[in-house]
Amino acid sequence: MPLHDLLNRARVAILDGHAIEASAADEAVASTATRVLAAAAWLLADDSDGVAIALALREREARASTALGFGVAIPHARVADLDECRAAFLRLEHPVDFGAADGRPVDLVLALLVPEHDIDGQLRRLAEITERFADADYRDALREARDASQLRRLLSGPAPGPDFLPCAA
Repeated sequence: MPLHDLLNRARVAILDGHAIEASAADEAVASTATRVLAAAAWLLADDSDGVAIALALREREARASTALGFGVAIPHARVADLDECRAAFLRLEHPVDFGAADGRPVDLVLALLVPEHDIDGQLRRLAEITERFADADYRDALREARDASQLRRLLSGPAPGPDFLPCAA
């Protein structure tokens, strides 16, 4: 299933610092990365339980960082009672630490949910997404997009390749 089939219009967002900043009291409770996962869960929730989705994403992230490097993370989880895959994309105006091996903070987050039984599908989708985000021109185009509408066009376009050109404004 291509990436554009996993994302709907409401699941692409640009988060400024105010969307993930915490008050002093909240700081002890949740890291900035955890708040990013909560924001992704909220976008992914639809009619299902956003709290359970956030928990699944946090539990997976606790096992090992989903940061790929180059400022990209792909938090993902398998979820019971999910009929089809879902994805949400967040561009963070203020990068956050996801524990990437390259030490670089993350500003591009593609969160993925797959049905619990779809292990092969999850691996295929993660491989496709990883390949897409391995392209430096593609990452740059996502970072330079002026708004969520332009981000949606880039994300729904063809996978980058040797002839990849960002969408025109």
